[in-house]
Amino acid sequence: MSFTEELDLYLRARFTLIVLVTVEEERALRVITEVCKRATRPCIAWDLIAGFASLSGDSMPSAGDPLTALDKIADGDGNAVYALKDFHEFWKDPRIKRKLRSVAQALRFTRKSMIVLTPTGELPPELRDEAVPIDFPPPSATELEAVLDGLAQTPRLRNELTELGRQKLVQAAVGLSVNQAHRTFSKAVVGDGILDDRDIDLVTAEKKAIIRESRALEFYSVSETPDDVGGLGVLKHWLGLRERAFTDEARRYGLPAPKGIALLGIPGTGKSLTAKMIGGLWHLPLLRLDTGALFGSLVGESEERVRQALRLTEAIAPCVLWIDEIEKSLSAAGNDGGTSQRVFGTILTWMQDKVAPVFVVATANDISALPPELLRRGRFDEVFFLDLPTEQERREILQVHLRKRGREPRMFDLVDLARRSEGYVGAELEQAIIDGMYVAFNDNGRDVTTDDIARAIDRLVPLSRSQRESIEGLREWLRQGRAQSASFEEAAVAVQSFVPLELGS
Repeated sequence: MSFTEELDLYLRARFTLIVLVTVEEERALRVITEVCKRATRPCIAWDLIAGFASLSGDSMPSAGDPLTALDKIADGDGNAVYALKDFHEFWKDPRIKRKLRSVAQALRFTRKSMIVLTPTGELPPELRDEAVPIDFPPPSATELEAVLDGLAQTPRLRNELTELGRQKLVQAAVGLSVNQAHRTFSKAVVGDGILDDRDIDLVTAEKKAIIRESRALEFYSVSETPDDVGGLGVLKHWLGLRERAFTDEARRYGLPAPKGIALLGIPGTGKSLTAKMIGGLWHLPLLRLDTGALFGSLVGESEERVRQALRLTEAIAPCVLWIDEIEKSLSAAGNDGGTSQRVFGTILTWMQDKVAPVFVVATANDISALPPELLRRGRFDEVFFLDLPTEQERREILQVHLRKRGREPRMFDLVDLARRSEGYVGAELEQAIIDGMYVAFNDNGRDVTTDDIARAIDRLVPLSRSQRESIEGLREWLRQGRAQSASFEEAAVAVQSFVPLELGS
């Protein structure tokens, strides 16, 4: 059901108080007017400055304050729909709340309805039983395309967009409001007076800045590929099978869009890098949800932030949503009046019920902090455990980081380095290469050698030794069969045979 169909259904069902959550006041009023026009109902707007104003040509009473406006609505005849702006500014006024509640109850015996437009979905407790909150969806690609087409008609503007470029430009703007899209498109052409395929990057950059303003979401430009991630063969194979999962071809075949994966395990094993790699592999936008930024100081602010972030994510879909260290969203549980539990519950419910093609990648280091309901099927397609890399994987990781720094891996004894780095995670192997390069750089700028890296490996104390008990506790979780190893099958053997006490011997 589209939003217009849903709103029309509510009005025909005589819902007397509807709260429409949106920052797009103009666009929302246009949609409300359209619904009323189809139903041949008068549409009347009210705001704190202009009072009543007819959106359908009918004569209007005067009312400059909200109490008088509610009196006029209650006493008026007919089947009008009243779009009330600015009423959220009076949520704390007990007189307004009482009057709004009384009028909503009285209108049940009429065909009149009130629609309150508000940028936040937080309602006073007194109105929750009377009001029906609705989230106004962001503009569709078709609506944004109309904005672009309108701008393309600007006199003296050279429109050199290809058809493919036009589609990509509109797709780059998905998730923006109509006003944001118009400003972004205008900025793209104001410099040179030309609208062409080069403007796609500029629109994408503007979109990143706008998304950052949401405080809880960050737009990542991804260039990582599976070649940038050493090891994790099972996980890479799993992702490769789903590379075309969001295409129309997959839908016609009968395949649903994948929901997501949980990446659990030892710190430094590449969970965050894997999330970035998925965006690059599937050529999808990557959004990172900052759970710490979801929490606000005002009552209801945290819940509204998470709803706003999830709405924006669905608007940008298909995309990858990366929730990094998801266990931290529960870190304040019991000490914040239940806010963290409500925020986490909102995320869990959305993950279970979402129909938008959003692939969730949740990472966690502290498995003990995760509630059982998070990892059950239906929210994730698979739960992967990223263990200490095997010897073969350590060779691959060393190759990746040597190439990343402009060195040819075949010039190094990777077999020896992999052997002596048993128990080291990818982040520690990268640091060993960097430490070895610093030594060589300060020795008259000579090139780094195997011996430099080997000495760095021997000096470094790996996490598997300094946090032996914690690491073994994590690996015991894998041994119990609670997740699938992200590595090749021989990784399971390594779990059984690896003894932390023997590290560095």
